Amino acid sequence: MKVMQISPYFPPHLGGVEYHVKGLSDGLAKRGYDISIASSCGNGNFEFTRIPSIDLFYAPFPLRLPRIRADIFHSHVPSPIFAFFFRKSSPQVVTYHNDIVVPGKINGHHFPMPLRISMERLNEKFIQPVLDEAKIIIATTKSYAETSPVLRNYTHKIRIVPNAVDLSAYIQGRRKEKFIVFAGRMVEYKGIGTLLDAVKEVQKKEALRLVLLGDGYDRHILEARARRMGIDAVFAGRVGRSNLVDILSRAEMLILPSNSRLEAFGIVLLEAMACETPVLAFDTPGVNEIAREGGLVYSNMEELAQVILELHHDEPLRRSMGMRGRRAVENKYSWSRVLDQIESVYDEVA
Repeated sequence: MKVMQISPYFPPHLGGVEYHVKGLSDGLAKRGYDISIASSCGNGNFEFTRIPSIDLFYAPFPLRLPRIRADIFHSHVPSPIFAFFFRKSSPQVVTYHNDIVVPGKINGHHFPMPLRISMERLNEKFIQPVLDEAKIIIATTKSYAETSPVLRNYTHKIRIVPNAVDLSAYIQGRRKEKFIVFAGRMVEYKGIGTLLDAVKEVQKKEALRLVLLGDGYDRHILEARARRMGIDAVFAGRVGRSNLVDILSRAEMLILPSNSRLEAFGIVLLEAMACETPVLAFDTPGVNEIAREGGLVYSNMEELAQVILELHHDEPLRRSMGMRGRRAVENKYSWSRVLDQIESVYDEVA
């Protein structure tokens, strides 16, 4: 069976969707599927069709559409513009990774509310025909699908298939050291400002270092803010996969402070859980489902600071959470398990 994976971006371009599409493609190829990729950028060991595009702020706009044949077309959104151009390719499966919510601030600049509303409405105009044409829509968690204003009209064709990680890449049983970690893009909607506020309160009582991994538009703003606050925080930038795993496996806990629907799952939660590292996450749909498998959720800065301190002082609880998280990844979020579910979806539409 030939499957065309359609993604706005593909590795080495960085991002959660890109990471998922690459893992999905690798796994399906090992199971005998003929995989090809259509994307605006990237490369890999697959038949690859690079679509010339204009990049409109994380939304590549295709300049031309080649003729492509496949038994199944699997599109990944966002961005909706790319999938919109392929919407008539049939049979179509669409993985809906998250809603589009335009952040209030990007790179230190405020986006006026009318402009944000206009951009979100434009997104809906592009995404609706894509979802109308799809035979099946995949959402990564039940709670996110049930609370999405976009997906509420498509419940009859939604299937839940989560993200996954390669368990063999993650280290178990490491001795935890006296630091907490954030890993992700340095942008406003990730909630890093709230994390810095909470860590400020924590460090009034405990010398618990914060290590932040990743890069993004707002990194220099966040670094300056941490310096002004006098926080013991290390902004390590982008790190390679082996370094990421090493740091996750040694941290007392990982924190995902995103408070936006742009964060629908949080693959980094699975990565930490696979390392037997407890996780803390803001209580939002989708993310909270995953975080509760190997940690806790919180609702405000004060609660986050309190939970960090409680976990820091309770090593047996941290160890128990870490082991529970690892078991959850083994039972629900391994590629073997997720590929079985994807194959069921393909069988349904083929």
